[in-house]
Amino acid sequence: MIDKLVETVNKLLWSPLLILFIVFCGVYFSIRTRFLQIRHFKEMVKLVTTGKGSDAGVSSFQALTMSLSGRIGVGNVAGTATGIAYGGPGAVFWMWVITFIGAATAYVESTLAQIYKEEQDGQYRGGPAFYIEKGLGWKWFAVVIAAAILLAMAVLMPGIQANSIADGFHNAFRIPQLVTGIIVIALLGFTIFGGVKRIAKTAEIVVPFMAVGYLLVAIAIIAVNFEKIPEVFGLIFKSAFGAEQVFGGIIGSAVMWGVKRGLYANEAGQGTGAHPAAAAEVSHPAKQGLVQAFSIYLDVFLVVTATALMILFTNQYNVINEKTKEPIVVHLEGVEPGAGYTQAAVDTLIPGFGSAFVAIALFFFAFTTMYAYYYIAETNLAYLVRGKHRGIAFLALKIIFLAATFYGTVKTATTAWAMGDTGLGIMVWLNLIAILLLFKPAYLALKDYEEQLKQGKDPEFNASKYGIKNATFWENGYKKAEEKQKEAL
Repeated sequence: MIDKLVETVNKLLWSPLLILFIVFCGVYFSIRTRFLQIRHFKEMVKLVTTGKGSDAGVSSFQALTMSLSGRIGVGNVAGTATGIAYGGPGAVFWMWVITFIGAATAYVESTLAQIYKEEQDGQYRGGPAFYIEKGLGWKWFAVVIAAAILLAMAVLMPGIQANSIADGFHNAFRIPQLVTGIIVIALLGFTIFGGVKRIAKTAEIVVPFMAVGYLLVAIAIIAVNFEKIPEVFGLIFKSAFGAEQVFGGIIGSAVMWGVKRGLYANEAGQGTGAHPAAAAEVSHPAKQGLVQAFSIYLDVFLVVTATALMILFTNQYNVINEKTKEPIVVHLEGVEPGAGYTQAAVDTLIPGFGSAFVAIALFFFAFTTMYAYYYIAETNLAYLVRGKHRGIAFLALKIIFLAATFYGTVKTATTAWAMGDTGLGIMVWLNLIAILLLFKPAYLALKDYEEQLKQGKDPEFNASKYGIKNATFWENGYKKAEEKQKEAL
């Protein structure tokens, strides 16, 4: 019954109209910002390595790794494989396209999060609910999106990550899902009870470590199959446009699955990346907007692409016609779409190593994604619940989140992905509408940033200069939270 309901809702949420809307927003933001994702690439790299945190805010690099924690997850391993299974190799091309145009979307939502952030309980908070209420003045809409994100992050989406960890460990080490569930919630509980600073510190260490290890294995596989480079890239491009005869009948699926799984991996437009962006201590909102735009490049063009190339270079995949359920290509007899493709690909490098390596990689990817989910859920709960009851609400959230995570270790992967897609679809619809209506402040911030760069300055933002209302943190120019507190005294 629940499965049927979720399937029906997903068909409504993930109609071709949503795909068109996502693409329209990305193209519109790219054109209006004169393709900042190309023009400011050098500036993005510079900003990642500069800037320091404060008592109230994390550094730009910590905010980047927090957002990458959410972006680099199961979608990069199992999701990429699923995209190839139902969309063919051409789906990879459309993942790249949606990521390129999505960089502009990521800039807009993250810059808005910085412009309209506020300080609560000694730390910065912000995100879609905050910029909708302050920027649009629509309190009801802000409450709806905060509740939707809270539901998605705390209940619907952790199950995907937990389920993949449990399956990976069961397949590789024969560890029962129940045991894995207990271990995961124990480690997760330690992190989330430590607050945003502990989450940021953990992300700063774990994310670079796990990404580099994964990429090294991918590079080794590509090096071993070096002669296949023209063949594989030719297959991706030809399949994307239906020029490859074998996959000509599923070009629509290639686009749909490429966009869907690309969006799941890069998160541009969801509003999730806006939450850690708001937590950063920066002198200008556009700085963190550019950093967050760069983060989706790191996620998709490195990690997602690494997964796709490992699978395609080794021919360890199947392709299925989603409508007829008939196989189009079968290289792995009896292997379900998902992480099994990646495990089989790694096994071609070192026989017997694939299952263990991918299980461990999935653990790191999924675990860090779950605590990013928790941080986002907590931020939206902080928006909805204020005053003396907040402490009780936060405790309840932690318990619900850990329970949903534990439940995810024992439910089927199909149900887990379906519920995750539901949460994702709701968030994308609501957030894209909001940032499309709120584009002007993000555009003005970019214009101001570029003008100050031309003058040789380290840009600082003053919201009053452009008549941006309700941007209370930036009303009288940039000052750290500690300085504002001293002035208040």
